[in-house]
Amino acid sequence: MTTSEEVVLLDEAGHAIGTASKTSVHSTRTPLHLAFSCYVFDTSGRLLVTRRALDKATFPGVWSNSLCGHPSPGENITRAVERRGKEELGIDLTAVRLVLPAFRYRAVMPNGVCENEMCPVFTAVTDTEPHPEPSEVEAAEWVAWPDFRDEVLSGARSVSVWCLEQVTQLARLEVADASFAPGSYADLPPAARPSPESAQG
Repeated sequence: MTTSEEVVLLDEAGHAIGTASKTSVHSTRTPLHLAFSCYVFDTSGRLLVTRRALDKATFPGVWSNSLCGHPSPGENITRAVERRGKEELGIDLTAVRLVLPAFRYRAVMPNGVCENEMCPVFTAVTDTEPHPEPSEVEAAEWVAWPDFRDEVLSGARSVSVWCLEQVTQLARLEVADASFAPGSYADLPPAARPSPESAQG
């Protein structure tokens, strides 16, 4: 894991307007930047959920979706999801699919530090057991997607602000258990859209 990771800063239309170091970007005035979330399923349809490391700068110890991350400047966002699966959880991802291209959120901790992201949401599949990076993930577990979805929506399961919002939207797109209507890459923020010559996954 690197401490010099750069994130892409965005304007309100989702265009790149610069970069900043990940270690310095989060504050009480966090600028809008590009990120992604991913919901990783196994071949039987179980969802991998993770608890954020206890010393993370934002929302430490909170249970959430499988993984989150930031594309590096110029990096294909689908490739960034695959990279992050290896870095954060030690897993290989296949069938990476875009489901919520225009997801955006802002979440504020009690101390005022906030997340402020355009954060497209993906699903993916793995047949690999996770080996979490301790600086990123405190714990991980497999759960049945219908149980997770229903518990999150009812408030019985506490999760991150963004995960709650994402699961609410994913439930509307669900066509079968753990299967969702695909999103369009054309609806991504402009800074996240693959170049014509880039593979879209």
